[in-house]
Amino acid sequence: MDKTDRLNNAFNFSSLLADAEILRPGLCEWRRHIHAFPELSGEEVETGKYVAQVLAKIGLTEIVSEYAQTAAVIATIQGDLPGPVVALRADLDALPILEGNDVPYVSQHPGVMHACGHDVHTSVLLGAAQLLWLRRSQIKGQVRLIFQPAEERSDCLGASHLIQAGVLANPPVEAIFGLHVYPDLPIGTMATRPGPMMASADVFQITLKGKGSHAARPHHSIDPILMAAQAVNALHQLVSRRVDPFQPAVLTIGFIQGGAAENVIPEAVTLGGTVRTLCPQLREQFPRWIEDLLQGVVGSHGGSFELNYQYGTAPVVNHPDTTAFAFQTLRQLLGFDQVRLLPEPSMGGEDFGAYLQAIPGTFLRLGVRSPEKAKIPGLHNPHFDIDEAALPVGAAALAALALAWPEN
Repeated sequence: MDKTDRLNNAFNFSSLLADAEILRPGLCEWRRHIHAFPELSGEEVETGKYVAQVLAKIGLTEIVSEYAQTAAVIATIQGDLPGPVVALRADLDALPILEGNDVPYVSQHPGVMHACGHDVHTSVLLGAAQLLWLRRSQIKGQVRLIFQPAEERSDCLGASHLIQAGVLANPPVEAIFGLHVYPDLPIGTMATRPGPMMASADVFQITLKGKGSHAARPHHSIDPILMAAQAVNALHQLVSRRVDPFQPAVLTIGFIQGGAAENVIPEAVTLGGTVRTLCPQLREQFPRWIEDLLQGVVGSHGGSFELNYQYGTAPVVNHPDTTAFAFQTLRQLLGFDQVRLLPEPSMGGEDFGAYLQAIPGTFLRLGVRSPEKAKIPGLHNPHFDIDEAALPVGAAALAALALAWPEN
């Protein structure tokens, strides 16, 4: 008997999908409430309380709110049979965006919006919790549900903070799964890939210090604007001249600030940007390369600089074993052609990578586009919205992965 036969014998995937569809009204209610009352990273207090209330209403009893002094909610479903611990994760936070949708559940917090689908992720995990709670007699081991705050922040107060607090320990988690909405995929489909899936996302700020002067006497100055112009050009050449062309990397300057008058050479200029790469070893090289470059630029002018380089989210690198298992399980749940291989990674960032640095796991894409529409607004867009028929699919998928993992 191969693994496919074992899974067929162990679980009725059609009933899992059917039960998830029955839950659709509740999934929509949860999602619309969370969407209507979004909270920014690190401020998800009411969202966390709402999640804990829903979990308790479902019947779960092992619920920890305000985990690690954050808005995180960690819940446990203990199966009736012995086995490993598998974790499922969703993120809670919203973005500083003014919503442009005209819907009954439009954001009630002006300037804050769930434009990245975290309302979907949270409601889908709540749905998976209900499906798993109803099947706890079939669960081998334990399912740990991680409702994580602060995914959108670059200061590592999200996944990394929870990991340091022990969210993957006591008892140790064997594998972890998560998903993210994907506007390019139609509802009823999912996608992933083994190996690198998303890039690291690091940020840097540079202050170039010179000597101010009147614009008529530039020879009395050390011009930070000229230094900044040369630095920007040189920084953009780092990837083309330092990085192997077969290693994806992106360096972007996102802002530059300096000066307040047309006839004044300022004392300093500040600029900042991001560095993204799929390779952890390459990622470690960039701070040194940037510092060496700046030494040359300011040295030729007699100026000085300060560099603040902050490591943000790690690359999302899916483990080959958990990814093969996810393909096998979800293709049985949804159909072979409905679970697709992503042809290439994304240079976007996601702090799920921190979990994958600690334990094996897989991050997946969930299709949320109505098949009647050729295209919908993308993530971080004020008009982003989903077809809610995707909610039961996501809930069933996460539940199936948790149920089937011990059979793998």
